[in-house]
Amino acid sequence: MKIAKIESFICDAGWRPWVFVKVETDDGLVGWGECSDGRMPRSVAAAVDDFAPALIGQDARAVEKAYWTMYRIARQHLGGSASRAAAGIELALWDIKARALGVSVCELKGGPMRERIRLYWSHCGTTRARYAKGLGVPELRSYDDITALGKEVVARGFTALKTNIVIPGDPADVYSPGFSQDSAGTDGVVTVQTLDRIEKLIGTFREATGPEVGIALDLNYNFRTDGVQRICKVLEQFKNIQWAEYDNWDATALRQIKDSTSVPIASCESLVTTKQYRPFLEQHAMDVCIIDLPWNGWIQGKRVADMAEAYEINIAPHNYYSHLADTIAAQFCGTLPNVKIMEIDIDDVAWKTELMTNPPTIKDGYIEVPSGPGWGTAINEEVLRAHPWPARKPVDSKQEG
Repeated sequence: MKIAKIESFICDAGWRPWVFVKVETDDGLVGWGECSDGRMPRSVAAAVDDFAPALIGQDARAVEKAYWTMYRIARQHLGGSASRAAAGIELALWDIKARALGVSVCELKGGPMRERIRLYWSHCGTTRARYAKGLGVPELRSYDDITALGKEVVARGFTALKTNIVIPGDPADVYSPGFSQDSAGTDGVVTVQTLDRIEKLIGTFREATGPEVGIALDLNYNFRTDGVQRICKVLEQFKNIQWAEYDNWDATALRQIKDSTSVPIASCESLVTTKQYRPFLEQHAMDVCIIDLPWNGWIQGKRVADMAEAYEINIAPHNYYSHLADTIAAQFCGTLPNVKIMEIDIDDVAWKTELMTNPPTIKDGYIEVPSGPGWGTAINEEVLRAHPWPARKPVDSKQEG
C-alpha cells in the first residue's frame, strides 16, 4: 500500500479558509486530513506540496516513519506552516491506516474511553460581531443582543461558551490590537475602558445564561502580563468562569499570571511538539493545556496530552475549523483520560455539514465519538471544489484563533 498522490485544498469557509489534505494510495484508498490556518493558508498548502515528493512511493501504513521524514525536512524551521502541513498529511495517513484495518482511528489508538465529549460554543459573539450579515445570523447592535445570544446558547443545549472582547454597536467590533477603536497596536496595555467593556460583556452573558453555564474569555496574545492580571481580577467576581485564555511565549510569565488569580488559566494553543510545550508543563503554567490537532498532528498531540496527564493537567482541543477537524478532535478526546472540554464553532457557513459525507452527531451540547472506519467520514469533493479560496482574497488579520 504505497502513497500515490498527495493533494492540498484551500476552501473558502466564509469568514476564514480551511486547508485540507487528500492522500491516495496505489490500491485506491483515500485519507483526509485538515491543517487549517486562518492567516497564512497558502503557505500551509504549499508546504504540503513541498513534502509530497519525499513521501510518494512510501508505505502509507508507516505513519510514524512518514512523520519523522517530514520532521527532518523541516527541522530547521520547526513550527509554523511546515508543522501544520506535516500534521495534515499525518492525519490523512491515520485515516488510511484505520480504514485499511476496518476500524476507527480512536479504536486503533486504544479507545474509546467515552462515547461523547462536552462542547463549548466558541467565538460566541465574536463571529456575529464581524460576519453576521454574511453568515445570516443576528447582528450584535446592543447588549440586549448579547443577552439574546446567551439565552440562545442555553436553549440549544450548551453548558459552556467562549467569547472574545466583543463590543456591540452598529457596526459591532471585537478588540484587536491596531484595529479596534480602543486598542493601541502591540503595546499590550489594558485600558480602563477595556476593563469596563469586559465587565459589561461577561456580566451580560452571565445574567443571560444563569450561573451554571461556563464562560471563558479569550485574550489571545493581545495583552502583556500585568494587563492579563488586571483582567483576571475583573473576572473573579463572576461565578463559574471556565477560564481566561491567554497565549504568550514565556512560561514563567504565564505562571506569574496563574499564581495571581483564582480564575483558571488556559493556554498553549499555538505551540507545536513536546519541545515547545515542555517548559509550560514543567512550570505548571496553566490549568488547562490547549492542543491543536490540525497544527500538531496525532503523534505529537498525543504525546503532549500524555505529558499534561503526567503533570495532572487537563487538555482541551483548539478546534475552530471544519467538521472534519471536529471529528478528528472527538476521536482524539475519545482516547484520553484527561479531557476538560472540546471547542467547536456554531456560527458558520450554511453548507458546513454538506462538506462531510457523514457529519458529526452534536446533541445537547455534546459531540459523539464517531465509530466508523478511519475518521468515520470524508470530504465531499463536489462541495469542496464549489468553494475554492480566491487566489487574491485578503486574509482577515483581525481574526481570533
